[in-house]
Amino acid sequence: MKKILMVLTSHDQLGNTGNKTGSWLEEFAAPYYVFIDAGAQITLASPKGGQPPLDPKSDEPDAQTDATRRFQQDTEAQIALADTIPLGEIDPYDFDAVFYPGGHGPLWDLAEDKDSITLLEALYASNKPIAAVCHAPGVFKQVKAADGESVVKGKRVTGFTNSEEEAVGLTDVVPFLVEDMLKANGGEYSKAADWASYVVEDGNLITGQNPASSEAAAQALLKRLAHEPGA
Repeated sequence: MKKILMVLTSHDQLGNTGNKTGSWLEEFAAPYYVFIDAGAQITLASPKGGQPPLDPKSDEPDAQTDATRRFQQDTEAQIALADTIPLGEIDPYDFDAVFYPGGHGPLWDLAEDKDSITLLEALYASNKPIAAVCHAPGVFKQVKAADGESVVKGKRVTGFTNSEEEAVGLTDVVPFLVEDMLKANGGEYSKAADWASYVVEDGNLITGQNPASSEAAAQALLKRLAHEPGA
């Protein structure tokens, strides 16, 4: 049974707007059920542990998908999400892969979180699959490879586009733009049409552009695990 870690944000403040943020529900629920249905063992973690915040906008009617509706009826999944493990207690070597759901929250905490950076550097050095969707590729901002360079340098990557950020009116609210950061760190950034599902793989690094890319990114991670020696 493959062991997959899912890391969610603990940050709930949308800059100085007075509005709430967190993880985007679809970006958690869609991958969660891809993994569960494949028989994987899932561990949920966040910087602070406990119940991670969910962006209230991701709970609105027009943001619902089959996966989010399934989650709303799944008491066991809700209990699991309410009791995430503090990231500092996680041993990266206990897991075969990691998946980071997006939402705006990760741009404030996970992008700068020392435990997250340590986790990602350990998994990257171990050549284990790492997936991040939408805003979550922002978690690579300070993550280095063994040569001291950014893990995205020279890698094909994607993430939430500048135009998607502009469309939701938060260009001047977020601490940095995912597209700009990936390019600045040497990533070979590409994108599809705004809001279309788009996933990029380069070795064991898997990135998705937006919420619609969550399920495909999770499936790509599973395929990567299936091709590992001893799978």
